Parts: sequence; C-alpha cells; structure tokens
Amino acid sequence: MTQPPGHQSHLSIVIPAFNEQGNLGELYAVLVPVLTAVSLPWEIIFSDDGSRDGTWEEITELHRLDSRVRGVRLSRNFGHQYALMAGLAHARGDVVISMDADLQHPPAMIPDLVEQWRQGYRIVHTRRTDPPHISRFKKWSSDLFYTIFTLLSGVPMESGMADFRLLDRQVLDEILRFREDGLFLRGIVQWVGYECTTLPYRCQERFSGTSKYTLRKMISLAWAGITSFSVIPLRLGIYIGIVTSILAFTEMAYAIFMRLFTTTVVPGWASGIAVISFLFGILFILLGLIGEYVGRILIEVRRRPRFLVSERLGMRDEG
Repeated sequence: MTQPPGHQSHLSIVIPAFNEQGNLGELYAVLVPVLTAVSLPWEIIFSDDGSRDGTWEEITELHRLDSRVRGVRLSRNFGHQYALMAGLAHARGDVVISMDADLQHPPAMIPDLVEQWRQGYRIVHTRRTDPPHISRFKKWSSDLFYTIFTLLSGVPMESGMADFRLLDRQVLDEILRFREDGLFLRGIVQWVGYECTTLPYRCQERFSGTSKYTLRKMISLAWAGITSFSVIPLRLGIYIGIVTSILAFTEMAYAIFMRLFTTTVVPGWASGIAVISFLFGILFILLGLIGEYVGRILIEVRRRPRFLVSERLGMRDEG
C-alpha cells in the first residue's frame, strides 16, 4: 500500500486464545523468525477469552521476555468472535493479520499475505483446503452453511474461509465501527467490500489440546451469521404462512362440501387433528423466528459492551 513519505508501516498479529496454554510458546517461537523476515516492525496481541488454564500466565511470561508481545484478558468467556474483536480493537498496526492459536493456520503464509497487501489489496482472505482425513460430515456441513449463507444474505462466501486473514488499517477502522451483537466477522469482512484477494492454505494439525469449536458452538456461530445478515427467514415465514393457510382453507372447504352436498359422514377426526397439528407446528416455528429477531433488537437497544477487558499487557492504557 502507498504510505506517506517517511512513514514506516507496522504489522500486528492478533490471536484469540481460550485454554491454549500448551500452544502459545510454540506459536511464538514459530512466529518470530517469520515476522523478522517480513521486514516490518511488528507486535503480537494475544486476546485471552477468559481461559481457565494458564493461558494468561503464559502470555504474561512471553511479554516479560519480549515487549512486542502484548495481551488483552477478557473478564470472562465471551466467545471466539468477541475475543478476536477485542484483539483487533487494540491492534496498532497499519496492517493486521488475525489467526488462531493452535498453529492450524500456518505462520509461514504471513509473508505471502503481506506481499499481497503491498501489491494493493486491502483485504487478503485465506481459504482452507481440506486434508484427506477430514470427515465427510464436517466437509458437507461447511459447504452447506456457506451455500445457505450466500443465498440468504446476498454476501458471497466460499467454503473453507476462516478468520485467518489480513486487513488494511482503513478496513479495520471501518469494521471497528460496527456495534452489532451476534458478531460474525467473516460475513462483515465480506460485506465491507474493498480490494481483496484470496490465498489457499493447507490446514495443519493442532500442536496440542483439542478444538474448542464443538458442534453446538459451530451451529450457534452459523445461526448468528445467518440471522445477523439476513431477514429472509422472516420473509420466508410469509410464504409458508400463505401455503399453510391454503391447506387449512382447502381442508375446511372439503369438510363443508362433504357435510352439505353428500350423505357421507365427514371423514374422522384423524386427518383434522393432523392438519391442525401441522399448522400449529408451523406457527410456533414462525413465532420462534420472530422471537429471535425481537431478542436481537432488545440486545441492541440495551447498548451493553460486547466484551469487558479485565487486564492488559503492553498497552498504552494498560490496566
């Protein structure tokens, strides 16, 4: 990117971490030679999402050994997206790269991301190429989510995209203005536009520990992403309501016709109960969708902070 004469660009690496004590030392050791080769002043910001192990103590030790390592500790576990946003909010760099703490996002790709930025791209996405041993369910569910998200939101997103990306300072400043609840940064980064490109990467094995993204958390993230970016589920409710109303009126007309114009007894209660149960089921689904959006409105109007920071290391407003 073009910078004012005499300006020295800085690079920030933002890493959210939840119970990643066993990974941080190894990640730092791998990052240092890579960042040195980039030839930009750099900082590493670890965002501790309320870890219950020694993650914060490990961050503190790394900061003691190297002042370029900085830390943000959230007051409790707010979730990956909020921990990532907390780290981004404290980044000082002209170019900011986010990545996970488990070494599945390869640090060796950082020079390639920076090179794309130097060529003029404000956003450099990465797209995971799945290893051969990945389960069919994980691949299928990932492809399904991104297809549904693209259709409902109108924001194109390829399967395999993750929170391993580069953001230019201008883009990051715009993203930090977003105050909405239900953060889905992958969607927000796609939505803001700007010049972008995508690099593929091969997902590595976790260095230690287990994945914190359980099936429940993945479903929760997917639901937050869809409902944050689209009101189409509510609009679909209108069409579902029309179709089910037609079915109900058809059943009622049939019953009236049989009663008035034939001597045949109206068929038994089983079919009527089935239709009524079906319609009530649809009704409660639609009420649930409306309740989800009303709940989001309530959260937004409260204007509570999205996360709380209890401690900082190496920050100007260190506390």
